[in-house]
Amino acid sequence: MSSIWLGLGPGARSTRVLAMRGPSEPILKAHLSLSPSSPRAVSALFEAIALWEGAPVRAALAVDESSTSACQTTLYRDLFDVFGNTPLYSLEWVSYEVRRRRRAGIRGMGEFGDLERFLVWAIAR
Repeated sequence: MSSIWLGLGPGARSTRVLAMRGPSEPILKAHLSLSPSSPRAVSALFEAIALWEGAPVRAALAVDESSTSACQTTLYRDLFDVFGNTPLYSLEWVSYEVRRRRRAGIRGMGEFGDLERFLVWAIAR
């Protein structure tokens, strides 16, 4: 069974979400609030995408270990009990570093190229 690849990229003003069918077919791009308003929001998002697409979600949270940003620290702390595997999704904490440039295949809603490269690297490793 194929899986949905999903990357969460906390930033200074929003949390970017990128979901793909494999390494080349984007199916969802979003800018969400910096922090979820419910501790269950992230797992509910993953479960909803898995149920909608009929495939498990393999998610990676982009962690900038050199950052001391309050928004990133809060997001990590809120997600701490969500990490691991469930029947509908798995979530890994992956150190984020800028990856070499890939094709410019995702357009609209601002720049997602760095998150796309991170997601392909994190899930395909």
